[in-house]
Amino acid sequence: MRQPRPAGTADRERSAGGRGHNIFDAAAEYVAARAEDDQERIDEAAGWVSPEALSFGVSELACRAVLALARERDESPGAVARGLLGLPAA
Repeated sequence: MRQPRPAGTADRERSAGGRGHNIFDAAAEYVAARAEDDQERIDEAAGWVSPEALSFGVSELACRAVLALARERDESPGAVARGLLGLPAA
């Protein structure tokens, strides 16, 4: 089920200082859309930057998320990453 985007999101994106989207905008929107299974938003965000830039942004987001969860859980980043993927502890 598609969840509505916060009011004004598209307007803020269009008026972000007249600039286009950067790799972190694209990565954040892409990953959030994937988590919400919103194919329209996935496709839109994927078109904001090159595939290589999107890949870099998603990788950076993953690293930051794993580090934040590791700190919050007082676990190693490796343990958190493996747990998120459903893998057994190393």
